[in-house]
This record gives sequence, structure tokens and C-alpha cells, in this order.
Amino acid sequence: MTGSIITVKNVCKRFKKVEALVDVSLEAKPGEVLFIFGPSGGGKSTLLRCINQLEKVDEGEIIVDGIRVTDHGADLDTLRAEVGMVFQLFNLFPHLTVLQNISIAQERVRKWPKAQANETAHKLLERVGLPEKSEAYPHQLSGGQKQRVAIARALAMNPKIMLFDEPTSALDAEMIREVLDVMVDLAREGMTMMVVSHEMGFAKAAADRMVFLANGRVVEEGTVEQIYQNPKEARTKAFLDQILY
Repeated sequence: MTGSIITVKNVCKRFKKVEALVDVSLEAKPGEVLFIFGPSGGGKSTLLRCINQLEKVDEGEIIVDGIRVTDHGADLDTLRAEVGMVFQLFNLFPHLTVLQNISIAQERVRKWPKAQANETAHKLLERVGLPEKSEAYPHQLSGGQKQRVAIARALAMNPKIMLFDEPTSALDAEMIREVLDVMVDLAREGMTMMVVSHEMGFAKAAADRMVFLANGRVVEEGTVEQIYQNPKEARTKAFLDQILY
């Protein structure tokens, strides 16, 4: 797995008697977009949370940008400064303006001056198409706008890697496109991304490889073309038949 920016090796994760991840191994190279899909409860979100160490693994190891994050005493502050994560339900601070939501981590974690943090926040709001919303509060935004602010907040830390945990699943259909457009732009700019989603159109537009995860196991992985046109595993084909037709 040389040359990888993310390496997941023989990872197991249990919640009491439930095996959420079973001997999972995969990798992502710098600039690669990895699309992770599969049935609900298959372990996809747990995998992302383990990579960002929001969950601790029971067995195996994870290396992110040279940091063996599963080691006791690993520098998790550095990890989370280099890895941005966008959640299903936005996780914005309701009492802060959009600008403050994007600036706060820059000031507290990166220790940037307020003026620099605000300048970065304004630039990122332009990037995600929301320059006019800097003084709005989260309750004044649509779901799609909240998710774009969440992406801007993650990008404000200038991360090397972005993890997306079903970023469009809580959105109405008409709001999904505006979020996916931002994600596609990021992919085209060369951001390393791991995306858990059922939005197969995004996979076709931007993914380099797809990973099918079910029952906590990697069932199959391959290029987008191979997975779509000639899946090797019957379980993969059955799942694709359900969601594509």
C-alpha cells in the first residue's frame, strides 16, 4: 500500500455483539476520490469515523498522511486539522453566524488572527456560492445551504483529505445538486476524498474507485466503469440492480 495517504489495514470494530467492521482493508492515494456505497448498517459511516478517530478500532491499524492514528497517544489534533469531515446533519453551531461557524476553528486550532480567519471564510463562502449569507444564522438557511456552509467550514482548515458521510441524505431532492456540484468541483481540483453516499451520479462524475461495503466487510472494489458494467460479486450486482432500476 505504498504511496497511499490513507491506509486501512485489517480493521475490526465492534459495538457490543455487533460487528460493524470485519477485517476491512483499503487505501486511498493522494488526489483520489473513493466512493463507498452499500446497504444501511453496512459499516460505511463507522469506517469514516474510525479514520478520523471519532471511534476507536478494536483491531487493525489506520495510517493517515503518515500518522498511525490507531496508536495510543497519536496526535489527533494534527489529524483533525488535516482531515475535514462533513456530516449528514451539518453540525453547525446554531448560536453563531455563518461567518463565525467557518472562522472559529481557524482561530482556535490554527491560531490564525481573526482578520485572517474572516478573510478565509469570505473566500470560501464565495467558493461554495453563498457570499451573501455570511451574517445569517443556521436556522435561516435551507438544508442545501447549511451543508455548503459545513463544507466551507471543513475546507477552512486547509485539509489534505475530506471525508463525506452521506452529505446529501438529509436534503430535499432539489437541494442535492447544489451540494454535489461543490463536491465535484473539489474532486476536479485534486482533493483527496472518501465519500459515503448513495448518489451514484456523483460516483460517475467524480470518483476514481468504488468500494462496496456490506455487513461490515469490503465485498468488492474497483473502478467506476468496472463496478457499473461488470461487478464481480453477486451481492454487488444485486445491490446495484436495486438502486439503479
